[in-house]
Amino acid sequence: MQEILAFIALGFAVAFIIKKFFWKKKKSKKGCGTDDDCGCH
Repeated sequence: MQEILAFIALGFAVAFIIKKFFWKKKKSKKGCGTDDDCGCH
């Protein structure tokens, strides 16, 4: 039972990290398309 809970917690942590990085990249690309002072060029 503890192993199952540990794997679930690990899955949530990995999913949160991946979501955070992908959302940040997607947001920065949108910002570069609309804002002139995004600082990514």
